[in-house]
Amino acid sequence: MVLVPWDPFKNLMSLQDRMNRLFDETMQRGQEPDLLQAGAWVPAVDIYETEDDITLVAELPGMSQGDVDIQVRENTLTLKGERRMEKDAKEETYHRLERVYGAFSRSFTLPGSVEHDKITATFEKGLLEIRMPKSPKSRSHQIKIEVKE
Repeated sequence: MVLVPWDPFKNLMSLQDRMNRLFDETMQRGQEPDLLQAGAWVPAVDIYETEDDITLVAELPGMSQGDVDIQVRENTLTLKGERRMEKDAKEETYHRLERVYGAFSRSFTLPGSVEHDKITATFEKGLLEIRMPKSPKSRSHQIKIEVKE
């Protein structure tokens, strides 16, 4: 029988590796891992809710209204588009190229309370704002309490 010295950090390293894998998988959920590693562009979005509607705001700098396609199918909102590189200079003449270009697609699951036929979208100063009204029955309402003496 061979005695193997106990290494207290061996299990800790294994746990760290598993946590790193879990974190990586969570960050890549819903997106192709190859696209993330290649630096593919995915527009940033903010989603917030008011009493009357849910609003999604997407940053689309350098794009126009015609570059973006919005579709609602069942309870999924999909944004698709492409940010194209300006062809003022050839790629060989660039000293630094940090902005990312290319096609993107993002999908969001909508709650059942959204009225699909009343969704509106506006595009201004590189921001796409999509307003999704809630159905009246799903909106919260206050109940007054009657006090009896």
